[in-house]
Amino acid sequence: MFTSLQSETGQKLLAQYNFPPDELNSFILIENNKAYTRSTGALKVAKKLNGIFPMLYSFIIIPKILRDSIYDLVARNRYKWFGKKDECMIPTPQLKARFLN
Repeated sequence: MFTSLQSETGQKLLAQYNFPPDELNSFILIENNKAYTRSTGALKVAKKLNGIFPMLYSFIIIPKILRDSIYDLVARNRYKWFGKKDECMIPTPQLKARFLN
């Protein structure tokens, strides 16, 4: 399931997991009532994807401080390296059903 951190539901989850309400520049994975951010959240998501992405989870053995530094580097440069679209995609009904609000 997904929600925007700016939404009412997102703001409630930020408060519930003790994140500041202005923590809006990343994503937070909530799994089994535990919140994961930055590289740990991204690797846990990759583990659940198809193809070769689950193999990325092996990087979890790298100390968090190093993983988060790499995560931050990619986050700062993602538009420069991968581009940015001018329009947002319109979600399919199946994808739209996965949003909390």
